[in-house]
Amino acid sequence: ITSAVETMWSTLVLSALAFQAPSRVAHTRAARAPRTSVVASTAELVTNEVALARAADESRGLSMDSISAAESGHLGLPLGAAEIGAVLFGQEMTYNPEDSKWLNRDRFVLSAGHGSMFLYSWLHMAGFDLPMDEVKNFRQLDSKTPGHPEFGWTDGVESTTGPLGQGVSNAVGMAMAAKMAAANYNTKDHAIFDHHVFALCGDGCLQEGVSFEGIAIAGHEGLDNLILIYDSNKVTLDKMAEVTQSEDTAARFKAMGWEVYDIDGHDMSAIAKSIKDAKAADNGKPKLIIANTIIAKGIDEVAGTCAGHGEAGVKFTKESRQKLGLPDDLWHVSADTRSFFETRKAELKAEYSAWTAKFDAWKAANADKAKMLDMAVKGVVPADIMDKIPTFESGKYATRNAGATVLQPIADAIPYYLSGSADLHGSTKNLIKTGGDYSKKNFAGRNLYYGIREHGMGAIMNGFAYYGLNKISGATFLVFCDYLRGAVRVAALSHLPIGYILTHDSIGVGEDGPTHQPVEAVSALRVIPNLDVIRPADAEETAGAFVAHVTRTDGPTALILSRQDLPTLDSIPVETRRNGVLKGAYVAKKESGNLEQIIIASGSEVHIAMEAAEKLGGGVRVVSMPSMEIFDRQPQAYKDEVLPPSCTKRMAVEAGVTPMWYKYVGMEGKVLGTDKFGLSAPGNLVFEAFGLNAEGIVKMAK
Repeated sequence: ITSAVETMWSTLVLSALAFQAPSRVAHTRAARAPRTSVVASTAELVTNEVALARAADESRGLSMDSISAAESGHLGLPLGAAEIGAVLFGQEMTYNPEDSKWLNRDRFVLSAGHGSMFLYSWLHMAGFDLPMDEVKNFRQLDSKTPGHPEFGWTDGVESTTGPLGQGVSNAVGMAMAAKMAAANYNTKDHAIFDHHVFALCGDGCLQEGVSFEGIAIAGHEGLDNLILIYDSNKVTLDKMAEVTQSEDTAARFKAMGWEVYDIDGHDMSAIAKSIKDAKAADNGKPKLIIANTIIAKGIDEVAGTCAGHGEAGVKFTKESRQKLGLPDDLWHVSADTRSFFETRKAELKAEYSAWTAKFDAWKAANADKAKMLDMAVKGVVPADIMDKIPTFESGKYATRNAGATVLQPIADAIPYYLSGSADLHGSTKNLIKTGGDYSKKNFAGRNLYYGIREHGMGAIMNGFAYYGLNKISGATFLVFCDYLRGAVRVAALSHLPIGYILTHDSIGVGEDGPTHQPVEAVSALRVIPNLDVIRPADAEETAGAFVAHVTRTDGPTALILSRQDLPTLDSIPVETRRNGVLKGAYVAKKESGNLEQIIIASGSEVHIAMEAAEKLGGGVRVVSMPSMEIFDRQPQAYKDEVLPPSCTKRMAVEAGVTPMWYKYVGMEGKVLGTDKFGLSAPGNLVFEAFGLNAEGIVKMAK
């Protein structure tokens, strides 16, 4: 660029650095040390401050323009964190816009997903597949720039975020996955995984408990490849943050084993130095960069205030754009900024090419590891996975115990499969016996220990799934599923193939009483779109349930398993039981005469439905329906074969709340269940008290 333009932008840079926010943010300015030589301090740390400052202001302009056009969105973070974005995307992060799934790219998670225009503006300028027309189409139907970032929809978006705090724990999961990848695949001659995971969060993220569930694990496990940038603008939506928080954030993180940097979030020299130092410090500590920023910086009328959070500043954007030196044409990205990022892309492609050469040499020298990595990247599951699971001898098995048996050959056949538990391995029975325990001493361990942190577990598992090299499952008691429900919902929305092993599934829990008897939980999970819920009736159905989980690629699966022993359904062929699960429902007992009545059941109630049918006569059919969702996806012909429309006399049986079953029995049908909380007594007595036995079914059926 010409010297005149350089001079103009240098003036704008210094003006931006000298920006005076309203008096309400005087506390933010006072916390910053004065800088007497901006040019000298940045010469060593920021390669081109003029270009980065220009890009920062142009990113502010893109956010102003898109949010103004949509009349919806959040200006605060995109404007307040613009310099952070400039340093990350313009200098410090390693990525390749032409291969956005590059294995060794740095990951970036925008935990504060409401600030999505921050991410979209930088992805666009950095050269990802996000055209300007999509930037202009912010928050519109079917646009690639939805209100909150969505994984798998927009190029360069690593994580679906919006529910605050989850993105922090997603990043923890990614960092754990990266450590595992390095442990499994790196050799002394070739380090093919050595990248970092970045996340940007705000006060709201850190106020949500799920973030600190992940933060605690990150510190405990020594994830020094994780860099969390805290956009500390001291503002929340209703009030200034000081109204609801007063903790010493730096001290809290340090106590959890983190290394902490405290900087001016608008000083690109300070930003660059803290990131460089964080990347260089392989010291067994994750890094927190507290970036003190001014929310909505660039719109004087709302900057530093609660009004700066959303779109309240839209009416001031015309004047604000002028103050930033932006031209009248909207969605302006200068030729100089385009040129800067083209140069940056060329630099990054050179790094990518060097890594590719190293990767090729690694593959040639490590055929077995290369085969395993290829299997993990492609998500390969052996076609004969069902056959690898031995059949069970006739008898009684709690389905959680059957699951423990089924898990072992699955883990042997799928070496990238992981399991974990929220401090309940001894009860949920989902330990991979030959897998080893994941820890800072063994990042290759396949059993993950989350402590009593269900929500964090769910969000960390999402992070593993976003990372893309593992199929992962995690376990807790079914009654605690609401603790992780927020993460389950995001997994379903994001089509992540995660498994939830949820045991102690009904009033059969018994003596622990109604606090631990999840009468409503199965139905509560069934209402989540794209979540498959499977409640197997015996050990062989459990085998089918695990296969359904590990072969699913487009969403999560919840396996609902019993604490109490259930008899094997020996009158039904093993193949019928296993494959029946893969269709969601099947005929467990066919009528011997004219079809007069259908009894539908799931899980522990199938065997009592079979017993009742014997007493009701030859005109009764029993259908085992372990999964409503899978059954609903079957061809209509199959559904009509299992549940003939001509037979309208139907009833359903499940030890839980009843409403969802009327979809299958009709409004004239009957449902035997538990529409109130359970009781503290031995499980068999609780079933008797609710009439959930063969006699109760016979009575209702008649």
